[in-house]
Amino acid sequence: MPKNQFQRMIFALLTVIITVHGYVFYSLYVVNGSLLMELNGADSVLAAIASQGGVYMCGRFLPIWAVVLVEFCLAYCLEVTVGSPCSFRLACRVFDPRTTHPMLFETTVICATVGLMCPAMSFLAALLYYPYYAGFHVVTLLANWLELVCCNFPFAFFSQLFFIQPLVRTLFRALFRASDAREEKAPA
Repeated sequence: MPKNQFQRMIFALLTVIITVHGYVFYSLYVVNGSLLMELNGADSVLAAIASQGGVYMCGRFLPIWAVVLVEFCLAYCLEVTVGSPCSFRLACRVFDPRTTHPMLFETTVICATVGLMCPAMSFLAALLYYPYYAGFHVVTLLANWLELVCCNFPFAFFSQLFFIQPLVRTLFRALFRASDAREEKAPA
């Protein structure tokens, strides 16, 4: 799909924009929603977050937009530097992209990306959302990280494979279809 470094950066940007919003929703509503409502005596997750003054991150309560921004910056940097390059290399160790059906190769890249990014982002989340008010302990951090990986991996795998990556590829094709057509018509 992406043919050059600029296109790879745009592809990663589209992926991270959709993914971070999906994970913030998943974490706040699906995983922690009922607990937030119960602790704050609220009827909705948004009301619970508002009543506690935001989302707990880095030892303080931040607005949701700040949480999305922090996670976006971390996820984009990690995706561009580690996720995409390493997942492509891992997929190439198993299949030759020139002879393997594109669907199979892309699926392999997606699975490798999830396998790398889910534990890495879950570790960053374990650090960001660690209950620092209770003191810091490495064993607690590792237990929180393992819990996050177990909660996030199934969501990451299925959402990336069946929703996010097909949507990103469709958007990417629409964005770069015109530039590809111009390149094909240009005389060599």
